[in-house]
Amino acid sequence: MLTKEITDAYTAILREELVPAMGCTEPIAVAYAGALARETLGRAPERVELTVSGNIIKNVKSVIVPHTRGRKGLKAAVAVGICCGDAGRELEVLSGVTDAGLRDMDAFLASARIDVRESDSGCPFDIEVSLFAGEESAYVRIVGSHTNVVSVRRGDRVLVDRPFTVDAVQADEKRARMNIRDIVDYADGVDLDLVRDVLKRQIQLNMDIVEAGLRGSYGAGIGKILIRSYGNSVQNRAKAYAAAGSDARMNGCEKPVVINSGSGNQGLTASVPVIVYAGECGVSEDMLLRALLVSNLVTIHLKTGIGSLSAYCGATSAGAGAGAGVCYLYGGRYDEIAHTVVNALAINSGMLCDGAKASCAAKIASAVEAGLLGMQMYMHDSEFKSGDGLTARGVEETIRAVSEIAREGMRETDRQIIHRMISGD
Repeated sequence: MLTKEITDAYTAILREELVPAMGCTEPIAVAYAGALARETLGRAPERVELTVSGNIIKNVKSVIVPHTRGRKGLKAAVAVGICCGDAGRELEVLSGVTDAGLRDMDAFLASARIDVRESDSGCPFDIEVSLFAGEESAYVRIVGSHTNVVSVRRGDRVLVDRPFTVDAVQADEKRARMNIRDIVDYADGVDLDLVRDVLKRQIQLNMDIVEAGLRGSYGAGIGKILIRSYGNSVQNRAKAYAAAGSDARMNGCEKPVVINSGSGNQGLTASVPVIVYAGECGVSEDMLLRALLVSNLVTIHLKTGIGSLSAYCGATSAGAGAGAGVCYLYGGRYDEIAHTVVNALAINSGMLCDGAKASCAAKIASAVEAGLLGMQMYMHDSEFKSGDGLTARGVEETIRAVSEIAREGMRETDRQIIHRMISGD
């Protein structure tokens, strides 16, 4: 039953989560911290200290920083934020970068001292930027998510001081209470005008970058390879288009993406397959929007127990969300969607996150395939039963089991991945 409490909570979650971002969100978060620190200092720094968690290192190492003409790495990310960023734009902090600004950034990288080290805080998402100019200094810290600024100081003066935890998961009450049944009730009954603008922006921006990925030459070109190799069926297009969007955003395309759970790749994975299937089925705009509510909210629900960054590939959650959204388009409701999610998680929950890079597009294709197969299994009277691997009794118990493995059980895996990536430089 749809209540006002559920309506208010889920509408707020969607408005908080489905926001535009340019490029991979981890280098963007570093740039945002740098821009905010520069704004706080009020002048160009002579020295920079950047302290980040291992997962930030992992997700910035191999991906192009947007609007930097192909530059990569933590030093480039913080430097472009300091020299060219507009902190007021948050995850679109680099949208105003110019060629002159990039020349300033290169000069800054050549003259300023930038020290980078790994944080020992234990938080998977932790960014600290300290700037120094003469006797003046500024400090910014972002913890837990990409725009969660918990501390800002100018010299000894405290400008922002918000309570925070370095635990891996920081779910607020409305997210912690999410469940599949309420998600389906919300999608069925909510007044779409409460979220129409958010969802239509997601459709427009995410399909724009898909088109760029299909037309341009980005990364490994996974999206185009899928189309050339396996044809134009709706199932293949759902995978290929989502992968093409990732091809573009991981490899320098400067178009924004509407993210989900802090990730552009997850935003693409959760939305693009549903949009493709809606076009194939010829459904109304309202039905598409309601299916996107299912896919987005299922993705957020699955990611809530895992945390923003881990050794568990977030595309797995978004692929299950996409499968749930497509299932909704075909008339599935709670029972069908619950089984789709369980099946999808059982298929693909072993996929590792080894950082943001070109191969994310291929992982997205795999995650979408798992979501669609999970739906087809139930449509053909097949399902994974309780006790099959991580599959537990019911969808919520299965989600909890997967979340615990991803959040707690894979910590050592995450440390080993980060160690190998750092030592391999």
